[in-house]
Amino acid sequence: MLGKLFKKLFVGKKETKKPESVKVNKGRGQKPKIEATRIGELGEYKINIQLDQLPKEYRYLSDFMIENPKSRSGYSQIDHVVFTPYGLFIIETKNYEGIIKGKKNEKSWSVNYKFRMLNPFFQNYGHVEAVKSSLNMKKELKMFSLVSFTRRCTFKVDLELRDIKSDALIVYDTELSEFIHRKMNVEKLLNGDPIYTEEDIQLMYSQLEKANITDPLLRKKHIELIKKSSNQDDSIGQSCIICQKPVSNKVKAFCLGNKKRFNGKIYCYDHQKKAQ
Repeated sequence: MLGKLFKKLFVGKKETKKPESVKVNKGRGQKPKIEATRIGELGEYKINIQLDQLPKEYRYLSDFMIENPKSRSGYSQIDHVVFTPYGLFIIETKNYEGIIKGKKNEKSWSVNYKFRMLNPFFQNYGHVEAVKSSLNMKKELKMFSLVSFTRRCTFKVDLELRDIKSDALIVYDTELSEFIHRKMNVEKLLNGDPIYTEEDIQLMYSQLEKANITDPLLRKKHIELIKKSSNQDDSIGQSCIICQKPVSNKVKAFCLGNKKRFNGKIYCYDHQKKAQ
């Protein structure tokens, strides 16, 4: 009996197991969750945190896919769109590591001076046009093209792409909300009254939300067609280290540009999540 009593007195408290963290989709309206299979999931989650810092009258959608007859797959998959009183930000996110070099009007940019990537503003132009086609508004549509990279990158690009007066901006993920705030202040000084009311913003948000294609089979087909066309366009000189499937220069650049994750090896899309 005494032994049990002393045991209770001198044994420390049992450590309480912490509950697993749960992602909460908070903010203005329901925001679609980012698919777990998409490359750069963590980076895009960080972008969502940035976007949650915007004023309450702003709204945004993430990881949505809409029809685009001009695209090779027939669709455009867009990382983020932000609705503001002075225009819409169409955001393309990238998860590279290293020096990003390129000019605004060049078709190809480079990663670490070695590996080619498609000019992200060319890619985002197709997204901008797809959004325009999906919206039915009486007012003029004002769009800003914004490309976000992680802090693991260093920009060697045209200074115009960092000029807040430009409608095409390249930013680091950690400064995304800051750049949107600054851009809106510039637009307010230049144009005075807002272009869009809260009702306009809600209408555009609802139209794109309704146009969003959530069918997993269509999304999978879109990704497969994009990968196939990428392989056809790029010179293929490397293969996945696991399955030996040929990969495009874009996939090669992504893997070699993320040395810590892939250790200098090349993986196809299917095996990148399994890479340690």
